[in-house]
Amino acid sequence: MPPDARSMMRYDAGKKSPLIAYLLWFFFGLFGAHRFYAGRMGTGLALLALSLIGFATVGAVLLVSLIWVVVDAFLIPGWIRRHNNRLIDSLTQGG
Repeated sequence: MPPDARSMMRYDAGKKSPLIAYLLWFFFGLFGAHRFYAGRMGTGLALLALSLIGFATVGAVLLVSLIWVVVDAFLIPGWIRRHNNRLIDSLTQGG
């Protein structure tokens, strides 16, 4: 087999598709799939780690916020009662 034919076969076997890279970017971009596909392992791992840390952080923050909001549901009656009592006091003392 001539060297040119062998090179062409190796090129065809190893070439990447821009369409596949864009599909990976669109659907799995936050996980670095397009970078892994393009052979950029280091930056793919960095993007994957950054995304996982971001999801974990956001998840933790959302969980704390959710707990806070549930606790607030039990505290609201006391807040409103105290506010209304202060309002009554201010209106009766000033009038």
